[in-house]
Amino acid sequence: MTELAQSGGELAAQMHALGSAAAASRAALALSSGEARNRALLAAAAHIRARQAQILAANARDMEAARERGLSPAMLDRLQLNEKRVESMAVGIEQIAALPDPIGAVSAEWTRPNGLVIQRVRVPLGVIGIIYESRPNVTADAGALCLKSANPVILRGGSESRLSSAAIHECLVAGLADAGLPAGAIQLVPTTDRAAVGMMLAGLDNQINVIVPRGGRSLVERVQKEARVPVIGHLEGLCHVYVDRDADADMARAIVVNAKLRRTGICGSAETLLVDRQCPASMLPMLLAALAEGGCELRGDAATQAADARVKPATEQDWRTEYLDAIISVRVVDGVDEAIRHIATYGSAHTDSIVTRNAATAGKFLREVDSAIVLHNASTQFADGGEFGMGAEIGISTDRFHARGPVGVEQLTSYKYVVRGSGQVRPG
Repeated sequence: MTELAQSGGELAAQMHALGSAAAASRAALALSSGEARNRALLAAAAHIRARQAQILAANARDMEAARERGLSPAMLDRLQLNEKRVESMAVGIEQIAALPDPIGAVSAEWTRPNGLVIQRVRVPLGVIGIIYESRPNVTADAGALCLKSANPVILRGGSESRLSSAAIHECLVAGLADAGLPAGAIQLVPTTDRAAVGMMLAGLDNQINVIVPRGGRSLVERVQKEARVPVIGHLEGLCHVYVDRDADADMARAIVVNAKLRRTGICGSAETLLVDRQCPASMLPMLLAALAEGGCELRGDAATQAADARVKPATEQDWRTEYLDAIISVRVVDGVDEAIRHIATYGSAHTDSIVTRNAATAGKFLREVDSAIVLHNASTQFADGGEFGMGAEIGISTDRFHARGPVGVEQLTSYKYVVRGSGQVRPG
């Protein structure tokens, strides 16, 4: 895959061509059978497995360039592929293929007194533009989810994953060809020129129907500020774990360590730990020790610093920071009400968890924390479409319209009303 020419006129023409090809494939994809789309998905998964060596070689080149650029360990972890992660991409695509076909599904049906039969039927959203950073697996996940939901997609990955994404994209296109579906259904912007992003945000002359950003705060803020088409996205994953006075100690330790350290660079990683002041005296020191032994830097309030000498003072900014690294902020709070207030003040409405054996306290937390995902006695790292049984996700939406939480196949559809009559006319 070669880099697009960088002159303004050539870039504009070639981006317009991508939009035209996506728009041209829209009708064919919307009218395609679920079986044909599944064939393309299964073929793409097979191509990913068959071309694993090429994908890993491309990723090795991306990793080398990323190290030279000084990317953080968390960003390098997001970028890196290995045999297990490549296989996970293939399995994820197969899981998406196994999901029910959302297109044409009837979500509601009723009959009016005049005999009209009304159905609410799921349809594709249209051409989707997805702008993302670092993770090359998003190329596979997003391409597959859009294909399953019959939406043409234009993918624009980050410069750091350019070669990896291109190798994966070739597998998706090969799957389309095997199933006889148009190649324009899944396209990858082959340039790192930021002007291409601006053109997508402007809608490519009304050829893009919705934009989905997946990346850091600066990317998402730019998309939300400049987009001239609807946006589905989240600003950041500032996730919390609250350990209640009635928490089981062993469970709390396992959940807190997993929520923070399983993978620090994902949006479901816990960034703040809140501990009830009424917990047993041993709880806070035990949790801090477990995190420190796992290699996590600790920042906390005065009560937290008193419990462990390794804790650095937390600033006001720490409570608002998505570290995406082995760093956590810790605060001691006066019960579930203060925990809820802290989350409302500093959280990003992404994912928050409570650890407690008290069902009433858990119920209060689950009702009153206004986040896209709230959990009881489970790690925030379950904030993932695959873990929700969706096969994969494009991202976690913190919006309050259309889609919220993991954005999977169903969330990439809209609906229309189909009305069947037997000659009814509306009275004057």
